Order: sequence, then C-alpha cells, then structure tokens
Amino acid sequence: MRAVECGACGNQVLCEKFSPAHTAVQWTEEAAAVCPSIAERVAAGEPSARVRVCAALRDSIDAAVAAGDLEVTGAW
Repeated sequence: MRAVECGACGNQVLCEKFSPAHTAVQWTEEAAAVCPSIAERVAAGEPSARVRVCAALRDSIDAAVAAGDLEVTGAW
C-alpha cells in the first residue's frame, strides 16, 4: 500500500490499485474526523460506515495513478 494525500484537505490514506476499477483504501485515522466531506455527511445523520467515497480523495487517487505515484498492480 502507498500513501496518497487528498488534494482538498491534506488527509493521508493508504491505497492499493488492483485494477482501474478496484482500489483498496485504508484510512489511517477515523474518516469522519479527518475528512470534511465525510464529516459533513455524518453530521447530517448518515452513518460513517455507509459513506463509501469522498470525491476529492477519489480525484487525488486518480491523479496519483496518472502521475505514476500509485501503480495498478493487477494482483488479486
């Protein structure tokens, strides 16, 4: 797993890309505590476990792949 920093809030997660469509993300801290997007949805009543994506983090992961900082391993 490689560290990827969110371009919007600076939060850092660990990621691994197994294919263009499959990404494993491991939060290093409680997502709702460090991600403003997730925190907003949790504050509105949505359980944090049901918040599956932060668009800014997804964009940052895609940018890391495009820059060659995060490789698609193809390993399953």
